[in-house]
Amino acid sequence: MNGTKRVLGASFAALLSASAVQAGDVRLMWYSDGVEGEVIQDLLNRFMEENPDINVTLDNVAYKVIMEQLPIQLESGEGPDIARVTNIKELANHWLDLRPLLSDPAYWDTNFGDQFDWMRPDGSDAIPGFLTQLTLTGGFANQTLFEQAGVEMPGEGATWDDWIAASAEVMQSQQTPAAFAIDRSGHRISGPNVSYGANYIGPDGMPAPVDDGTKTFATKLVDWTNEGLMLKDTWVAAAGSTYRAAADDFINAQIPFYYSGSWQVANLSSKIGDGFDWVATGSPCGTAGCSGLKGGAALVAVKYTKNQDDVVKVMEYLSREDVVKEFSERTLFLPAHKGVIEKGGLNWVTEDKNVGPALDAFVKASSETLPAADALPAWVWGNAYYGALVTRISQVMAGEMSLDDAWVRIDQDIADKVAQGN
Repeated sequence: MNGTKRVLGASFAALLSASAVQAGDVRLMWYSDGVEGEVIQDLLNRFMEENPDINVTLDNVAYKVIMEQLPIQLESGEGPDIARVTNIKELANHWLDLRPLLSDPAYWDTNFGDQFDWMRPDGSDAIPGFLTQLTLTGGFANQTLFEQAGVEMPGEGATWDDWIAASAEVMQSQQTPAAFAIDRSGHRISGPNVSYGANYIGPDGMPAPVDDGTKTFATKLVDWTNEGLMLKDTWVAAAGSTYRAAADDFINAQIPFYYSGSWQVANLSSKIGDGFDWVATGSPCGTAGCSGLKGGAALVAVKYTKNQDDVVKVMEYLSREDVVKEFSERTLFLPAHKGVIEKGGLNWVTEDKNVGPALDAFVKASSETLPAADALPAWVWGNAYYGALVTRISQVMAGEMSLDDAWVRIDQDIADKVAQGN
């Protein structure tokens, strides 16, 4: 997922020196999809009022910094004290094990334990941190555009073909630049791939060759792009595995259908306002099911910190049930805290009539994910597979290679990553 924030008062050089802070100082590297940067700053201000001997500096950075610069820092044994990240499994060896440092590790096991394998080395019982929110990939539709076009939105059980056909009718009627867009992300297309029967993980736990399920949806995506139905620039205007979201195109009513994920709800609400009505659609169906892909952003402690005691105090504060509940309500994120989920009663802080039903739709869709998708968040080679997919499929869209060549290149890219150990 992509942050809309840019680096605020923190150059790359400053971030590299983050590990050199003095006792009593904690640096937290953070990215935002919506309003969560403001919310976490407010919560940290309260923490500092309660703990005047600890100063927490929040470095708001672009998501690209998290994905591209933070790993370089970590490999050098440097970095912030705490970070909000999505590539939590791939970088698991860099996280601090909080278990021996926490005042009540059983609280963490009970409330966050279901996702610990997503963020720690295989076979470990470490507690590296906690998910700031659960996420699920899924679609959004511009209800107003559909109504203006007189096109009925596909209902429950609708396929990808159904949604693209309906969106194409809206495109033609309302003269939008495209019918739909999917974020430029191998992660984002993996739920749809699995819906057509894809399985990335071989019997030995290592990456499997590209299979017919992946080929089926990827071929559809390329064909839709060639037909002018998929917003081409989303994928071809960037190189390599660079992430690019299409949220602004949906917000500006340039596409009637957008496939992204639950983390976009707050962003859409704040930027669309009363511009038009929109709904969350869940994931369209393939031949194997209607699966999105679960995930989340995690707040993790970095093992290179010089201030373990202070880091633990910050992490314990932010993981408190009342703090997690407030953070979820104000950011419009699905909580990853079992106690908060079981007690329910979340009072979403919004006056937007579209938000509640959208979040409810994602909760419903979370029960429809397929096993092959559910296995991916804890799989260490997930990002290697995602990166190869987006790099090569975008090259096909740009006319730089054929699909047949892409399958070979994807398998080789992943094999190279495995050989490199990353």
